[in-house]
Amino acid sequence: MTATPLAGLTVVEFTHMVMGPAAGGILAALGAEVIRVEPIGGDPTRNLIGSGSGYYPMYNRHKASVCLDLKSPAGLDAARNLIAAADIVIENFRPGALDRLGLGYAAMSAANPRLIYCALKGFLPGPYEDRTALDEVAQMMGGLAYMTGPPGQPLRVGASVIDVTGGMFGVIAILSAVQERHRTGCGAHIAASLFETTAYLVGQHMAQFAVTGVAAAPMPARLSAWAVYDVFSTRDEPVFIGVVSDAQWPVFCRVFGLSDLAADAALARNNDRVRARDRILPVARAAIGALTRAEVEALLDGSGLPFAPIRRPEDLFDDPHLLAGGLETVALPDGRTMELPALPISFDGNRPVRAARLTAAGVDEKRGFTPR
Repeated sequence: MTATPLAGLTVVEFTHMVMGPAAGGILAALGAEVIRVEPIGGDPTRNLIGSGSGYYPMYNRHKASVCLDLKSPAGLDAARNLIAAADIVIENFRPGALDRLGLGYAAMSAANPRLIYCALKGFLPGPYEDRTALDEVAQMMGGLAYMTGPPGQPLRVGASVIDVTGGMFGVIAILSAVQERHRTGCGAHIAASLFETTAYLVGQHMAQFAVTGVAAAPMPARLSAWAVYDVFSTRDEPVFIGVVSDAQWPVFCRVFGLSDLAADAALARNNDRVRARDRILPVARAAIGALTRAEVEALLDGSGLPFAPIRRPEDLFDDPHLLAGGLETVALPDGRTMELPALPISFDGNRPVRAARLTAAGVDEKRGFTPR
């Protein structure tokens, strides 16, 4: 299999911000031809500053772009022509926005019965469906922010995880509809959402309550399932270490010279170690704290124990593993280039990594579009 398995599929995006572009970006990275319809002057996401300044390059590489005035007859005609020739439409505007323009599924599928129309929204049908949602709104009302921060201090996760994961669920639905279309010849109207995505992600905590009758505590205050599953201080920089099986316990003790703990038969099983956590951790912290991070990593590398240095996002540009194939070069419209994470999958050992560029607002060189 090649690293562009979706070559031959045409996708038209009416999207903005992160959720919709992330879904289209995944399809584009897998070889689909993706055309973004932007407003005259370009998608405002192109010009965000601060925490939004990376949205556009991260989620819109590999795509073509055209600026259309969807309030004009000419712009609407151009949009209809794009959809008529498309396999897939992705949109993440407010419910009903494209329907009011005559670009909704009902109108477009009449002209293109094979059309797969993916709506990415804040909520699936229900009492909340007309509300405006954002990643942070979903994290707050879906319980994820509560689980992330200390008790009483809800904290959003440090990336747009709901936007991106919601887009991924959209891609799952799209590819399922493509497979169904192979059998039936018909398209479909599919949807994914931010709120339901959040509920799915915190489902493990809902299940914990259903199983035990005890509400899950926020992650900083949780009772861990393992005795050793922590960030440990070293002589210089911290490191995370986990011991998540009975087989890993004697390895951990051997690596750090904890012979007394290893010899204690009462600590051989995981749940007993969790109960003895207050005894184990001070001894482990003292042994690890006497070493540098480099020394700890040298001991752990090849041991089979899970461990990780504590990195910042900017550190990943120099990560040797990512440099071995996990980054791809993205050319910006102004001529600058940057390295960004490639799609984190492979096909027969081949990564879908290729040179990527961001199309300037309003210009699709492949199709010859110019701004309207």
